[in-house]
Amino acid sequence: MSTASSGNGNTYLPKGLTQPAPMRDGLDLPYWEGTREHELRVQRCADCGTHQWGPEWMCHACQSLDVEWVAVEPAARIYSWQRVYHPVHPALANHGPYIVVLVELPHADNLRMLGNLLGDPMADIVIGSDVKAVFEDHDDGSPPFTLVQWQVATSNG
Repeated sequence: MSTASSGNGNTYLPKGLTQPAPMRDGLDLPYWEGTREHELRVQRCADCGTHQWGPEWMCHACQSLDVEWVAVEPAARIYSWQRVYHPVHPALANHGPYIVVLVELPHADNLRMLGNLLGDPMADIVIGSDVKAVFEDHDDGSPPFTLVQWQVATSNG
């Protein structure tokens, strides 16, 4: 697990993007609290044990209402990816291209999450490559927040 800090302005994403916030109903608040603690949290059913993402009030597998938030290993593998050339927000106008990955978490029932892949945006991307979470702190946000980015894992860490 790595950390990208905004204390020195060293973040992957440029300033000016809309700040993420928990949903008004609070359903995903434990996820955002986890990112601030540099933990990757997902839901797990207390009845059948199935992990799930995105957040829901009930288990996707057994329809139990007894779902809980748990920390999972912040390691995944690339399931799919796309190199983005066209900005999806004005703050990204001079930030492209960049890589968006769909990662699969083998330690959490292979659930999938989207995120940015750090590094050279023109690098060859290999499906199945191991990646690790990088927690990008934005301490200057109001309130402060942390984003989860992904980085190809190296053999030494």
